[in-house]
Amino acid sequence: MVTSEHLQGILNTLPSKPGCYLMKNEAGQVIYVGKAINLRNRVRSYFHDSGQDFKTRQMVRHIADIEWIVVGSELEALILEMTLIKKHRPHYNIRLKDDKRYPYIKVHWADPFPKVTVTRQMVKDGSRYFGPYTSVWAVHQTLDVLRRIFPYLTCDREITGRDLRACLYYDIKLCNAPCIGAVNQVQYRQVINDLCQFLEGRTAPIIERLKKEMELAAEELRFEKAATLRDQILAIEKVVERQKVISNEQMDSDVIAMARTDGEACVQVFFIRGGKLIGREYFILEGTEEAADSQVIAEFIKQFYSEAASIPSEVLLPHEIEEAQIIKEWLNTRRGGQKIQFCVPRSGTPQELVQMATENAMETLQALRSQWEMDTNRQSEALAELQKAFNLPEPPNRIECYDISNTQGTAAVGSMVVFERGVPSKGLYRRFNIKTVCGPDDFASMEEVLTRRFRRWYAAQEQQTIGEKADPAFAILPDLLIVDGGKGQLGRALQVLEQFGLAEKVSVAGLAKQQEELFLPAQSEPLVLPRHSQGLYLLQRIRDEAHRFAITAHRQRRTRQGLASRLDAIPGIGPARRKALLTRFGSIEGILNASIEELSQIPGITETLALAIKSGLE
Repeated sequence: MVTSEHLQGILNTLPSKPGCYLMKNEAGQVIYVGKAINLRNRVRSYFHDSGQDFKTRQMVRHIADIEWIVVGSELEALILEMTLIKKHRPHYNIRLKDDKRYPYIKVHWADPFPKVTVTRQMVKDGSRYFGPYTSVWAVHQTLDVLRRIFPYLTCDREITGRDLRACLYYDIKLCNAPCIGAVNQVQYRQVINDLCQFLEGRTAPIIERLKKEMELAAEELRFEKAATLRDQILAIEKVVERQKVISNEQMDSDVIAMARTDGEACVQVFFIRGGKLIGREYFILEGTEEAADSQVIAEFIKQFYSEAASIPSEVLLPHEIEEAQIIKEWLNTRRGGQKIQFCVPRSGTPQELVQMATENAMETLQALRSQWEMDTNRQSEALAELQKAFNLPEPPNRIECYDISNTQGTAAVGSMVVFERGVPSKGLYRRFNIKTVCGPDDFASMEEVLTRRFRRWYAAQEQQTIGEKADPAFAILPDLLIVDGGKGQLGRALQVLEQFGLAEKVSVAGLAKQQEELFLPAQSEPLVLPRHSQGLYLLQRIRDEAHRFAITAHRQRRTRQGLASRLDAIPGIGPARRKALLTRFGSIEGILNASIEELSQIPGITETLALAIKSGLE
C-alpha cells in the first residue's frame, strides 16, 4: 500500500509503547481512535494490504495524518480511548448512535430535603444517580409512578417546617409537606432513601419496615396514618408483581445481548437486582459494519459502563468478548476495587435470560425499522426536503442508489437499490457482477454498472412498445439517482446519463460518506443537509442499504469463486460438472456430506470420480 512521505515519516518514528492513536483526514477531522499495547506495531499494521476488511481499507484511504499519545499502561490506554471516542465521535469507530447524553434520574441527596429530577449529566456533587435510560418520556413515566408511592418535593420553597399552608400537591397526596412540618427532615429523607432502594430493586426491606410501621400506627389508633402506609405497601407490591422473578438467589446481574441486520446493531440490557428483572433498555450502535459480534459487544460495554450510574457484580453475555481482562480490570476500578465477572452461560436460567434478551433485541430492531417504513409523516417530510434540496418539480417518488464492493479488485460487484415513496422496494434491487474492469477501479466499475442499467432501460422501452413484459427494476427512470462517492463518481454517472440522453431527465448526486456531503452537477461547493434532517436520514439509509447489498453480493461471489477453484483443482471436474455439483448440493459442505451414491447420480460422475471429489475436498 502506497503511503505519503508525511505518513511514512510518522510510521517510522512511532514509539513501541502503549498509547492511543488518532487517525485524521485531510480536513483535520478525527475519523478513527484506537489504542495499542505497542503503538508502532498496531498503527503500522493498518498500512499492510493483507487481511484488511473493506471498512478498514476505506478508512485507510482517507488517512492524511496520525496523532499519537503515549500512556503508562494498557488500562490507561483503554480509559483514554473511551474519552477520545466520546469527544470526537469518529466516523469509523463503533459508537452509540445518539450523540446526545442519555437521561438519568437524579436524587439530590446532599440537600437537606432532597428533590428528584431528570438530568443528562452526572457530576460528583453528592447526588445519587440512576440510569442511563434511552427515553426521557420513560423516565418521566417512572417518576410519575414513584411520586405516588414516595411523595417528594417539587416546589422551590425553603423548607422550615413552619409554613402556614401546604400546596395543592399535599392535598392530592403527591407531597408529604415537610414545609408545614407534616414530616420532619429524618422522616422525609427516609422516604427518599426508600425511593432510591426501590430504583435499585431492593423492595423487600422497604415493605417489611412499612408493615411494622403500619401495625404500630394501628395499635396507637392512628388509623389515617395506618391507611396511608397500607396504600403505600399495596402500590409497591403492585409494581413488584410486574417484575419477573428470575432466581430465588439474590443475584445482581446485567444481561447483555445483541441483534444485527442490514448493518445495524441493537443491544438489549436486562437489569436484574435481588433476583428480579427490574427493567430493560435498548441501545442502537452505528459504525458496526464488518465488525465481529465480540467486538461490537466489547465496544458497547466500554461505552455503556463509562456512563452507567451503577455496575453489578456479574454481567451475562452471549459469547466471549475481545479484551475481556483489561475491560474487567477497568470495571473493577469503577466499582471501587470490587471484582466483576463476565459469564457466558451454557445452560439453565442464565442461558435462558441471554436468549430472552437476544429475542427482545431482534424484536426491537425489527420494530424500529418498521416504524420508519410506516411513518408516512417522516417520509413525506424527508421527500419534501430532498425536493427542495435538489430543486425538483415534485418530491422524488423513486430514488435509486449505487455502490461498488470488491477485494483488491477481485469479485467486484455493483449494487442497485430502489426506494419508492421513502421505503425500500427490495423486489427491485439488482446486483451486477463487474465484467469489463480489471483491478480495483471503482470509477470504471460504477460506469459499467450504470451503463448496463440504462441499456436495460432502453431495451425495456422497446419491449413495452411491442407489447412485451419488461423488468420493472429497469423499466422506470429514477427521479433521483445517488452514487456512493464524491465528485469522481458523480462525473462518471453524468457521462453515462449524457450517453443515453438522460442528463435532463434524471437528477443525480454523489454522496460522500465521510462528511455526508452531496456533490451536484455544475456546483463547485458540496451541499450539506442539516445534520438531523429527515432528508439526510433517508439518504443515509438508502446509501447504507446500497453498501450492505453490495457487500453481501461481493461476499457471495467471492465464496462461489473459492468453491469453484477448489472443485477445478480436482482432475475430471470441468465447468459443467462443477455447476451440476453446486446446483445439487449447494456448497462444499453439502458435497462433503453427500454419499458416494448421491455423488454418482450426477451425470458424468462415476464412483471413482466421486471418491476423488471427496478426497480432494477433505
